[in-house]
Amino acid sequence: MANEEEKKLEAAPEQPQADQTASEIAEEDRFQYKKENDIDEKGLVKADENYTAENIQVLEGLEAVRKRPGMYIATTAAAGLHHLVWEIVDNAIDEALAGYCDDIQVYIEKDNSITVSDNGRGIPVDIVAKSGLSGVETAYTILHAGGKFGEGGGYKVSGGLHGVGASVVNALSTLCEVTVRKAGGIYYVKFVDGGKIVEHLKKIGTCKEEEHGTTVHFKPDGDIFTETTTYNYETIKNHLRQMAFLNGGVKITLTDKRPDIPMTETFQFNGGIKEYVSFINQGKNTINADVIYAHGAEEVTLLDGVTKEIVYAEVSMQWTDYYSNDGVYSFCNNISTKEGGTHVDGFNKALSKVINNYARKFKLLEEKENNFTTEDCREGLTCVISVKHPNPQYEGQTKTKLGNSEVRPIVNSVVSEQFEQYLLEHPDQAKAIIAKVRIAAKGRVAAQAAREATRKTALGITTLPGKLADCSSRVPEECELYIVEGNSAGGSAKVGRDRKTQAILPLRGKILNVEKATEERIFKNAEIGNMITAIGAGIREQFDVSKIRYHKIVIMTDADVDGDHIRILLLTFFYRFMKPLIDGGYVYIAQPPLYKVEYKGQAYYAYNDDQLEQLKKGLQLKAGYPFQRYKGLGEMDAQQLWETTMDPAARKMIRITIDDAAMADKAFTDLMGDDVEPRREFIIKNAKFVQNLDI
Repeated sequence: MANEEEKKLEAAPEQPQADQTASEIAEEDRFQYKKENDIDEKGLVKADENYTAENIQVLEGLEAVRKRPGMYIATTAAAGLHHLVWEIVDNAIDEALAGYCDDIQVYIEKDNSITVSDNGRGIPVDIVAKSGLSGVETAYTILHAGGKFGEGGGYKVSGGLHGVGASVVNALSTLCEVTVRKAGGIYYVKFVDGGKIVEHLKKIGTCKEEEHGTTVHFKPDGDIFTETTTYNYETIKNHLRQMAFLNGGVKITLTDKRPDIPMTETFQFNGGIKEYVSFINQGKNTINADVIYAHGAEEVTLLDGVTKEIVYAEVSMQWTDYYSNDGVYSFCNNISTKEGGTHVDGFNKALSKVINNYARKFKLLEEKENNFTTEDCREGLTCVISVKHPNPQYEGQTKTKLGNSEVRPIVNSVVSEQFEQYLLEHPDQAKAIIAKVRIAAKGRVAAQAAREATRKTALGITTLPGKLADCSSRVPEECELYIVEGNSAGGSAKVGRDRKTQAILPLRGKILNVEKATEERIFKNAEIGNMITAIGAGIREQFDVSKIRYHKIVIMTDADVDGDHIRILLLTFFYRFMKPLIDGGYVYIAQPPLYKVEYKGQAYYAYNDDQLEQLKKGLQLKAGYPFQRYKGLGEMDAQQLWETTMDPAARKMIRITIDDAAMADKAFTDLMGDDVEPRREFIIKNAKFVQNLDI
């Protein structure tokens, strides 16, 4: 080892002294960069001092989208790539909401391009006066142009309100073709290289008068989507299935043409969100046999004080024997409102009111007892809330929280009247629901007692866990917490880390499976208590993401079956007890290398089989040349762990995100719940993808 270190120093004499810390080295580099590049005191590179009208850029047409794609699709990674599909599918769904479409076809072509076809009215083909272009060309080349802008528009209810969906897809594609069947004619237009019109819309044929609809074919631009242009079948399938649930009766077919034998699945749920709840609850023990359904519509006056429109609300719900109270999924115009909003507020108020009134009326709740809380009523509940609104107002630009005040009383009224009627007509199921809520209330009281009892040892202490090797920085934005499997790896991580910004919390063995355990037992678990204290933001409804002590929570486990299991246990805990961590993108998975190759005194690392083969080829290694496969983090010394897994300049990490909360909930239930059958089906379905199986 010493000889290797000497060779490295000889090869790189410009390296800093060994007794310098990583933070000191970083500070020197920053100071040098500042001198060379004229950086101000905030660390920002100064722009040209002569800031005149010549500095103002006017981006024509779709240039703005190509210049700053993240403003329109959030990311150019895999999520943004799939977002292009959602935009075109949403246009077809909007036709369904308008009452003109009931069949949508989606194709993943062999070259990873996408085709979406619907039987809606067809995009207008006549000339738009303001643009001088056909309706198709206007929608696909001009931002904020479309038929979804209220009075005089072509839609009463729409998920896409900003008129940028089609044009953004066009802007970020190398090829986009639109075919419209309308009024007995077939019309076609082709765009290339980010929306350039090859030839204006023209009529290319005729069709029957009763035929109508739009077909869009596009190929994403690899210069924009540099991470990947390969579509994930499961991601698209899950999204289309959700759309079919939320729009009962609409048939959506997905075909993947890439395999030798094309794969096709069709989704059509006449039961709508009632079937959605049943789907989410697969594998769970249900309390009430029926999925309870309530729906209604009410005319409201919009913000202008004059216009009257209809707002429609529907709710489906069913209780299970689970302990989570996070099973309420809300939507407005098919858009997931992850942060809730006024529709959820109205539901919560109605839910607790109806349950408490029923319990007291039939002596299931004594006079001396306190009312059940909303959290009690929601424990184990799976609920889908869907509202259709002609002019939704969202808090912020992410469309994750509905702000229309008029929605609250509508949902409240619908649920209050119809849920109460259901309980009165089904006394046996009503008693089962009240019994579940009572158990939740008792559990809440017991959990509160457990929190108090363990306050000095786990949850409420002001001193950090003794096992935690904390970082010196107190700036959460630059701090990282590594949750490391095993004391051996934890010891190496403590030695190899950047002490300024990286904290290490070793885990002893596997933590509790919170999917099956009661809160009382969870709060008494030492490992869980250490994590709660280290992160410092509380749990569940008391969790305050603004108080987290680290903006990167990194799970670092062995690359084997046990490591995978520990990772899933930790993710289950974060999802059930600290969900804002995942929603905010604060949770990461470390990617330690799988292989190490020693060649001519130099160590080379590969993170997967493909990289190993590329490494062998690049080094021109002969067949049978020895290499090491790591099975545990403990096999690496502190320097190797830093170089491969913890050094921000070289490491690879996966950020955990959740696009579909309902599917995530179902996945955790299937993999970590009591029912064995869903796990068995998952293993059978995915066994063919397993590599490097440890037996």
